[in-house]
Amino acid sequence: MATFTSSLPDWLLEQLNETAKNLKLPKNKLIEKALLIYLDQLKKAEYIKSYKQAADDEDIMAIAEEGMISYFKQIEENATR
Repeated sequence: MATFTSSLPDWLLEQLNETAKNLKLPKNKLIEKALLIYLDQLKKAEYIKSYKQAADDEDIMAIAEEGMISYFKQIEENATR
């Protein structure tokens, strides 16, 4: 495991100390969990942004609609078997 050194504003470090104490967690574990949650939220925000951009792209929407037509045809074919 690598070591990382950083500076934090005093008020944030105080909150970190207090929260880690209340949760009975080492500060590095609390930071690790918080960072994982934050990075996951950033990834989700990127997905949302890309879907919104895709929804505004006429070519992508046409391809998606063609795919849905094909999908519904397959469902109908399987239902009649």
